[in-house]
Amino acid sequence: MTSVKEQEAIRKLMVFLQEWDSGHKVARTRILDSFIKSNNGKTEPELELEFSQGASLFLARLTAWLRMTYTHSTCLDKLLKSIGIFLSAAGGRRYLIEFLEIGGVMVLLEILGLNHLKEEDKRESVKLLQLVANAGRKYKELICESYGVRCLAELLATSTSAEAQEEARVLLDSLGRGNPKYQNQVYKGLIAVLPCASPRAQQLALQTLGAMQELVGEAPPALVEPLLAVLGSAHPEVQHQDPNALCPREPMLAYIQQAAAAKAIGILAKESAEVAEELIQLKVVHGLMVAVGNTEHMPSQRHGSISLKYFVHTFPFVEEHIKKAVGDTLFQLLMDSPETWYTKMDPAQAEELASSLVDIPKDMARKQSTEGLQESSICLKLFLWRIWKTPL
Repeated sequence: MTSVKEQEAIRKLMVFLQEWDSGHKVARTRILDSFIKSNNGKTEPELELEFSQGASLFLARLTAWLRMTYTHSTCLDKLLKSIGIFLSAAGGRRYLIEFLEIGGVMVLLEILGLNHLKEEDKRESVKLLQLVANAGRKYKELICESYGVRCLAELLATSTSAEAQEEARVLLDSLGRGNPKYQNQVYKGLIAVLPCASPRAQQLALQTLGAMQELVGEAPPALVEPLLAVLGSAHPEVQHQDPNALCPREPMLAYIQQAAAAKAIGILAKESAEVAEELIQLKVVHGLMVAVGNTEHMPSQRHGSISLKYFVHTFPFVEEHIKKAVGDTLFQLLMDSPETWYTKMDPAQAEELASSLVDIPKDMARKQSTEGLQESSICLKLFLWRIWKTPL
């Protein structure tokens, strides 16, 4: 037999639910505001205490209203935040199951594809999907099985909200980890974002691809063409290029790619001696000299010079071959100030540098096992191709 206190609590719950059931949009919006303000961050036991062990009754009403109004609701963000209170409640796994049983994942993904909805609504939808994914592997698989990767990649590529893009990136990163069945699908979805028109999306996609590369292993051939296109971006957030190093006039796309490749080669070589030796075998020294001799684009010359000096200082046989190829005068300029080497060359010297042939025999660089280098081989060849093929 229930106590008087329990009966009073049940009566209040019934009054609350009746108010919701009979309320129109304005009244329900007010209820949502109050619920969010007073219940954010509560645990499952706390929510049950608030609703006299009937919290699921209110969640059912929220999810039902979501299904009926998500295509046109003017308070969709508040509705999603209210559902998020249940899904994020500590110990509230049953709330998550109840939400999924009514097709919650499909509704959230459909919200992402509705162009007329606000970016804030889509961001809140992604946050709820993050809560689903954080519940475990089978929930990540459920999102992927529902074409979630495609929806998130499209949102990342087309959204005008930096916040929504970041939330999509976080979720894609989560789906790419601890989810072996769909890991490659996530990876390919991120590659598909690279050709988009949003520099912010390109940056986030590259960031996540880099984090996933160790899990994926060898880079697939499908990555080459999109990565080549990204190398041509003039946006600092994509290239991390020093704005002061850019030419005063609009550079050619190929020159931008050449400078980015020369810079990337230096970074890769300094991080790994094995990679540096592999690069030498791939004739990187000649490619960097071509870049330094490109008088049409100062960033190519600058990054080519800096990267070239690293190889000269690290490998004595490289120093010997370069000095023999370019002569004492040009070589000394390199050694004295690689960052400004190109500013001290006249056109004839630059042409001489670009046309010099430096053919270092492969057996002079310590031959390494290809194991451990396969992941980077595609990118290395990609960078070298971009340096050598740039027209001068």
